[in-house]
Amino acid sequence: AMDYDRNKALLLELQKATGTGNDRCADCGDPDPEWASYKLGIFICLTCSGIHRNLPEISRVKSLRLDFWESNLIEFMRNHGNIWAKAKYEAKVPLYYYIPKSHDCMVLRQQWIRAKYERGEFLDTGICQDPCSAGSREGCLWKLGKGRRQFQKRQFFLSAREGVMKYYSKESKVPKAIISVETLNAMFQVEKIGHSHGLQITYITDGQTRNLFVYHESGKEIVDWFNAIRAARYHYLRTTFPNVPEPELIPRITRNFVKEGYMEKTGPKQKEAFKLRWFCLDSQERKLMYFKNPLDAFAQGQVFIGRRDEGYEVRDDLPQKVWVKKKKPVITLVTPVREFVFICENDRKQREWMDALNGVITQL
Repeated sequence: AMDYDRNKALLLELQKATGTGNDRCADCGDPDPEWASYKLGIFICLTCSGIHRNLPEISRVKSLRLDFWESNLIEFMRNHGNIWAKAKYEAKVPLYYYIPKSHDCMVLRQQWIRAKYERGEFLDTGICQDPCSAGSREGCLWKLGKGRRQFQKRQFFLSAREGVMKYYSKESKVPKAIISVETLNAMFQVEKIGHSHGLQITYITDGQTRNLFVYHESGKEIVDWFNAIRAARYHYLRTTFPNVPEPELIPRITRNFVKEGYMEKTGPKQKEAFKLRWFCLDSQERKLMYFKNPLDAFAQGQVFIGRRDEGYEVRDDLPQKVWVKKKKPVITLVTPVREFVFICENDRKQREWMDALNGVITQL
């Protein structure tokens, strides 16, 4: 019992020790990790420990508080730790590679952990791929077809050198779409697509945002596609804006919508019936898009959101002479052209949308 208590105290000291990096999960950065891999010598969070548990040849996990730790394991943890592991296993992570955080979907976290410890993709011995070759890829993905009824197998082709992504149906020699890497974006959309490997690809065609919804049965394959798109985008940005510093470039490679969800909206006269729509807020493009259905290819409309000094504002009340039957929280988005009125499901959703919209209005 004395050993148990003493070793637990030593382990918890190690977890908090400054300069070790042990106070955050070695894989997703979550604070105060409560688990550790005694085979790799790293401190990890509960979710990442579950992924490690499925890799018994590489990693073995224990709880810092609930399990007994032998003295030799404490010594091993002392001699290793998160900073040591990062230097070894993340020595050559390419700048374009997406490093997941704790809020990211499971497939991104699983493949990051497997890439590091199982496949050793970022060890110092590995050859760091240049973004141009890493941004070239071809293969099949399941793509949601017209009418949103079913997914169909489509051949995709990505070339960073040509600056395009294309996809083909089975029969055709001519691509169904030629997408410029300049406006290409990708984000994981697990809940929306209803698949644990669901990826949403967006691009601009004829001035409109076009959505493609795809997945692959293999987690590795879909994450490799995501990072290939990022490599192609990085190559494009680096070539097009050679003087922009890396820290400014990296966030622009790909992005998630800052907020998505249902609200009700009325028309321009503000007398039309309120209709339920799916909204997506893209802070980089400064636009609020709305769709009849979350999986629609094209938006029904979009609102540009400028800065406060340009006359944009978000309010939690109704414009004069506008009356709403439902006693639900409202948002009025004021633009120089007109006022847009939305109804939210509840107070929490109203606050979230207002915070997100204000975030765009206040950004430079």
